[in-house]
Amino acid sequence: MHLAAAKGDINTIIGGIAPNWGPFGSLGNEARVMVEVVMAVAILLCLAIAIWGAAKQRIGATALRDTFSAEQGKGLIIAGLTGVFIIGSLGTLFTIVYGMAV
Repeated sequence: MHLAAAKGDINTIIGGIAPNWGPFGSLGNEARVMVEVVMAVAILLCLAIAIWGAAKQRIGATALRDTFSAEQGKGLIIAGLTGVFIIGSLGTLFTIVYGMAV
C-alpha cells in the first residue's frame, strides 16, 4: 500500500493553495510587502467604517430615535464589510483572472 501523503508535509499542501501572485509574480519582495501593506491599511479602513456604522446605527436607533442615522449606519456597515471582502479576495481574483487569460 502506497500513501500519497507520506512524502509531503503541511507546507506542500499550503503551498498548493496559496496564490502565486499571477501577473505580479515577478515583483520583488519589497514590492509585494508594499502591496500587502496597502491592502492591510485598506482592510483596516473598511473595518473602521463598519465599526463607525455600527455605532451610528446603535446610537441612532436607541438613544436619539433617529431613523435616518440608523439607516445610514446600516449602509456604512454593509459598505465596510463589503470592502473587507473584496479587498481580502483580490489576490485570489487576480490569480483566477490571470490564469484564465493565459
